[in-house]
Amino acid sequence: MEIKYTIQGLLIYITIAAYLLALLASLVRRPGTGHALYVLGFVMAVVSFGYRWYHVRHVPMQNLFEVFLCLGVICYPVSRLCRRILRVRAYGADMLIGAVVLVPAGFIFNADPQKLPPALQSWLFIPHVAVYMVSYVFMAKAAFFGVWQLAGKTRGPDDNLLPPEEATYRMVCVGFPLLTLGLVLGSVWGKLAWGDYWGWDPKELWSLASWLVYVGYLHFRYMFGKRHPRINSIWAIAGIVVIVVTLLWVNLSRLFAGLHSYGT
Repeated sequence: MEIKYTIQGLLIYITIAAYLLALLASLVRRPGTGHALYVLGFVMAVVSFGYRWYHVRHVPMQNLFEVFLCLGVICYPVSRLCRRILRVRAYGADMLIGAVVLVPAGFIFNADPQKLPPALQSWLFIPHVAVYMVSYVFMAKAAFFGVWQLAGKTRGPDDNLLPPEEATYRMVCVGFPLLTLGLVLGSVWGKLAWGDYWGWDPKELWSLASWLVYVGYLHFRYMFGKRHPRINSIWAIAGIVVIVVTLLWVNLSRLFAGLHSYGT
């Protein structure tokens, strides 16, 4: 564990505290207070992200510290989108996800600034990483509803929410095109940077594996619909597990060292 006695660290810890307090307020039936704290956490996350951007002089999406910092910012906008458009209202889950994704940035990964390597100095850097980050938040929400459904819940954690199985499906239907776009953009970037659309790099292979899991989920859901909700949920949970492997283990394990080693 690495506690950061810096302005950056303080901003991250305030954000985590705000998200957790928002979750607590929601659990004790204080939705107004919970939402206010959630907004405060989002504002602090944006300030933290902006501070990092100013400090390193490039969009902070280069390494795992910056990726988790970015995920902490994305949670609230995705949460609002889901609530207003997709009718998926699970603020408590979103607050928890927001706090969890900031823990690695706050306590695990080194925050020392790094120069942007030549391979990342491309117009594809921001869209490629950004669409993946947004898709990961949607898939994390899908996995939460999968766990909720496996726990025997027939309705979601908030009022007027879709059943968990249907909420999982909607999350995957939004996250999967983004996951696909991230894979395509990465392939184009690989051609420009390394001369080939596909290099069998470990990160590429695990990214493909996560994509295939969701292909399997969508095919199974299309064939059987809601007749096997538990299996549908297991598919969604398996997807986020493979995403975690793609994001963490592939970058940190020496066994999987490859062209994406700058992600550490």
